[in-house]
Amino acid sequence: MTYRVCFVCTGNICRSPMAESVFRARVAEAGLDGLVEVGSAGTGGWHEGDGADPRTVSVLEHSGYDGGHTARQFQPSWFARLDLVIALDSGHLKALRRLAPTPEDAAKVRLLRSYDPAAGDDLDVPDPYYGGMDGFEECLEMVEAASEGLLAAVREQVEGRAA
Repeated sequence: MTYRVCFVCTGNICRSPMAESVFRARVAEAGLDGLVEVGSAGTGGWHEGDGADPRTVSVLEHSGYDGGHTARQFQPSWFARLDLVIALDSGHLKALRRLAPTPEDAAKVRLLRSYDPAAGDDLDVPDPYYGGMDGFEECLEMVEAASEGLLAAVREQVEGRAA
């Protein structure tokens, strides 16, 4: 049975596609690509159908990740098929939990940086959209740091299903 993870930010053109690309690479490296499905979406639909921000694509491709992406808006009906919904900041976390049809669905929503023990109390990935390339590079560093802990948590869930 496939384990499904969806990363969510505001417009699905910066942070969440970056997290999707990095985590998909981690899943493949771990040999779990047939068992874990990775996607992303935005809380809003402003950029639906657009590609990722060119700065996101540049930072991803420069670091060896796939930059291909098409933005979409998160739909409450998706909770039924998702195992984990990863919010990129506390505003997304609140919005997603409000959208959740059931308390069980709301419990599927987690902050990405909660998987990074070095993050401390600041669990938001800052929105790089209105800044320069350094913000996108910082975003990638935060995503990469949290992806290791997230992969460990997902691997535990996937292996638990197989047992």
